[in-house]
Amino acid sequence: MGTIQDQVLALFREEIPGYLDKHWKEIPLELDFDLFDAPGDDLHEVLDKFEKRFNVDLSGVTWSCYFPWENTPLLTRWFKAKREEVEQTRQPLTVRMFAESAKAGKWIYD
Repeated sequence: MGTIQDQVLALFREEIPGYLDKHWKEIPLELDFDLFDAPGDDLHEVLDKFEKRFNVDLSGVTWSCYFPWENTPLLTRWFKAKREEVEQTRQPLTVRMFAESAKAGKWIYD
């Protein structure tokens, strides 16, 4: 069955496709892959499964650290903010963070 780290990586690989390199070869997800570019539906699905399988409550995660544009007020988005400027403040969200949290039994970041 492998370590918790292996199990978390396998779960994320089941739900989120890897990416294509410049030669159109698929590169599978790795522990340090930044989930920022993962498709939203796939990410929501894997987070639900992660919570259930590893009994880690993600309700207290400060998602705006990792996805600041989605958490910027609509009026600010329309009139003031440029997405690139807002995204410069974001922290990476990696599979490794979920693996370490699964080992700890709780979300240990933010």
